[in-house]
Amino acid sequence: MVLYPEIIERLLEKLKKLPGIGPKSAERIIYYLIQQKDADVISLGEAIISLKNKVKLCRRCFNFSEGELCNICLDEKRENIICVVEEVKDLISIEKTNFKGRYHVLWGKISILDNIKPEELKIPQLIERIKNEKVEEVIIATNPTMEGENTSIYISEILKKIGIKHSRLAIGLPVGSELEYIDTQTLKKAIEGRREL
Repeated sequence: MVLYPEIIERLLEKLKKLPGIGPKSAERIIYYLIQQKDADVISLGEAIISLKNKVKLCRRCFNFSEGELCNICLDEKRENIICVVEEVKDLISIEKTNFKGRYHVLWGKISILDNIKPEELKIPQLIERIKNEKVEEVIIATNPTMEGENTSIYISEILKKIGIKHSRLAIGLPVGSELEYIDTQTLKKAIEGRREL
C-alpha cells in the first residue's frame, strides 16, 4: 500500500540515498520542507543545482573550488608544506587546527578489497607538484586504518626516492583520556611515536 502521493514517495527514495538519512529522517525532512515558505524551498533547490553546476576540483590540490584554484591555493601567505589527505573532509578537519601549509587531496586510499590502485588516486599529480613547486616538506595525513597506512607507506617510498623531507601524523592518546580505557593498538602506537621532552 502506497502511503504518500507519488511525488513524496519519489522524494523519499532520493533522500534515503543520502548518507546518514534513513526512512524516518527522510520523512522528517519532507514534513519540514512542506511547512516552509515557497521561497525557502526554491532557494534550497537552487543551492543544490548550483552545487552541481559550479563546484569543481581545484586543478592543483583537488580541494573543492568554484574557480581553477581553491581559496587555499590562492593564498600566497601559506607555507610550502603539503599535507596529503584522503578526502576534502580531512582537509577541513586539519584546516580547523590553523595549519598554515597547503594540501593535496588523494580522493581515496589504496584498498585491495575495494580494488582501488595507487594510479586511481591523485598520487601522480602529487609527485608532479613536488617536482614543480618549492616544497619544503610533505606531511602524510592519511587515516590510521590499514588502507591509510598502506597508502602512507606507498607515498613515503616514492618521496624517499625523490629525496624530499616527509613525515606522518603522530598517532597516540587523545587529550583528556585515561590509560586504562585506551585500546592496545593505540597505546602501542603512542609508545612507538613518543617524543623527547
